[in-house]
Amino acid sequence: MTAKIESAMVMAAGLGKRMRPLTATRPKPLVRVAGKPLIDHSLDRIEAAGIGHVVVNIHYLADALEAHLAKQKRAFSIAVSDERKHLLETGGGMVKALPLLKGDPILIVNSDNIWTDGPQDSILNLARHWDGARMDALLLLIRQASATGHGGKGDFHMDPAGRLSRRRPGRVAPFVYTGVQLISPRLLEDAPEGAFSTNILWDRAIAAGRLYGLSHMGQWFDVGTPASIAPTEAALGEV
Repeated sequence: MTAKIESAMVMAAGLGKRMRPLTATRPKPLVRVAGKPLIDHSLDRIEAAGIGHVVVNIHYLADALEAHLAKQKRAFSIAVSDERKHLLETGGGMVKALPLLKGDPILIVNSDNIWTDGPQDSILNLARHWDGARMDALLLLIRQASATGHGGKGDFHMDPAGRLSRRRPGRVAPFVYTGVQLISPRLLEDAPEGAFSTNILWDRAIAAGRLYGLSHMGQWFDVGTPASIAPTEAALGEV
């Protein structure tokens, strides 16, 4: 049975330091890649999945991003979670936005990743694999060898049932987090106050055996630096 995703959050409040100098005058989500701002790639995918409500958090050069969102003509409603006064990181940002979000599960998408679908719509594929009885979060992962533009050592190991564990120190892990996940509001219960990383919530879910992953079957691009833009555009042009 496919879970109904009523709302999504796009994480768009970061400072974009790795994307300098392009982010000296614009927030990272408005950096153009393949003919449109990064955030529009995420919004296109959310719209294609039929999700009716989207929350975007804002902080750095927030006025420009808010103005861009106000011009959107989409099949979903858009609300802004304002972090102008205090940047709350990924975990704190989700906690602040939660009153604006609807339903269970909720889609969370980072605004600096671009992906193409494989045989199925990737968001709907997550919804098909969601099991709220077993999961607090379901992360879309890609094999490290296929993670275009990503220079890390991987993030997670995944067992045959889909349960996740962390990369061990000094080792390489086979799966990279794509920046796309489904979460239950349950993941945010008893969360720390203020700014904190989602990693704290994931580690808690791992300890409870409730953090799961799903392997992405399409392409994925980590668009984190100016140097990553041209190769991403070239690859997308070949799709």
